[in-house]
Amino acid sequence: MLADSAIALAAVAVWFILLWYCWIRPSRRHRKPAIQIASAADTTAIVYASQTGTALHLAQRTADGFGQQATLLAIDAITPAQLSEFRRALFIVSTYGEGDPPDMAQQFYRAMSAHRQEERKLEGLEAGILALGDDDYQHYCGFGVALETWLRQQGAALLFNTVKVNRCNAADLHLWETRLADHFQVVLGDEAPFHAWTLVERTLLNPAGLGRPCFELTWKPANDQIPPWSAGDIAQLRIGDAGETREYSIASVPAEGHLRLLVRQHQAPDGTPGLGSGWLCAQLPVGHQAKIRIRPNPLFHAPDDDRPAVFIGNGTGIAGLRSLLQERINRGHYDNWLIFGERSRNTDFHWAGLLESWQQDGYLQRMDLAFSREQAGKRYVHHLLQDSAEAVANWAARGAVFYVCGSKDGMAQDVDRALRELLGKHGYEDLVDRRGYRRDVY
Repeated sequence: MLADSAIALAAVAVWFILLWYCWIRPSRRHRKPAIQIASAADTTAIVYASQTGTALHLAQRTADGFGQQATLLAIDAITPAQLSEFRRALFIVSTYGEGDPPDMAQQFYRAMSAHRQEERKLEGLEAGILALGDDDYQHYCGFGVALETWLRQQGAALLFNTVKVNRCNAADLHLWETRLADHFQVVLGDEAPFHAWTLVERTLLNPAGLGRPCFELTWKPANDQIPPWSAGDIAQLRIGDAGETREYSIASVPAEGHLRLLVRQHQAPDGTPGLGSGWLCAQLPVGHQAKIRIRPNPLFHAPDDDRPAVFIGNGTGIAGLRSLLQERINRGHYDNWLIFGERSRNTDFHWAGLLESWQQDGYLQRMDLAFSREQAGKRYVHHLLQDSAEAVANWAARGAVFYVCGSKDGMAQDVDRALRELLGKHGYEDLVDRRGYRRDVY
């Protein structure tokens, strides 16, 4: 009887701890203070809001062009009120999904919404905006547009119309460079060059798969010198003679001695193969070369310390998660939880043997899988989160970083809704504000 009572009391105590960490504590804790800015009036603020690293990369190039006359600032390191300390500010911002701010900008966006239109606290500020987006969405460059509206309402003077960039279109980016040259006499340096890599192996991972063919592509640099990169970084490939590039999550780490990609062969409704996937999966012969450039994506890197990490993804999203897990394992950080979904375990579970061995060896503390076509009612990764509500809250309370990689439409949206529901408003905002929520979705 006493033992039963002790167990019951312990369960209640655990429940209160989780409640404190995920709902009460976040609302009481002090938010991290914005950074202290010296001589702000004499410099131009280069403020970036990035989701997959592109806006950060462009902001760094822009700041390099200004030299010591600019201060590079992450949008979650500054408050709207601090903008008044500057005479000029350039914003380089992406849009996530259907018009939403990127994760790192959500706190700033909430503060924007709290400022009344009539306050006009930014009179005297000169501003310019580079907005990254995708015109397939109805609210194209939605966050950049909202930022422009808010700046005007606050009395800021816009130096030029917002420069909108559709899927990193070169002509759109050239317009940004023109604006910088016209208004600031700033010239941006050249982009990092592409280098020759040899395709040494191409393996079909799902010959009997229920979805489109999925290929593992293994590359070696033509000069045999493995360049440095970090798990989470992006490979940019020039596609044949088309003059276009495509980006893919890197599935390996430099210590493996090669660059590994996971590419699904796409096909248009009329049967036309995808430009990038068609060339990589069927047209480029093994042994031939392609031009590749590695783009850093520091917002999706593994933490340096041994804090817990939860990896959530579906389909080819396992590529980015695989490299992050490999890097964590190489560092001796084993507090990892993988949540992954595909169509069929027998035909579509990419790198199953490797992942299962990691779990058996204790490198993965948990691995939860959802295979949508193996039961009457389809199950996806967000169902796994809902089934493990207490564990999700517990890992968040312990300071875990949540990584999401895979399809933007569907999986990522469902996962986001599940996390909002399971963590509550304050718990979710705390996760985002401490950069514990990192998404690389497409």
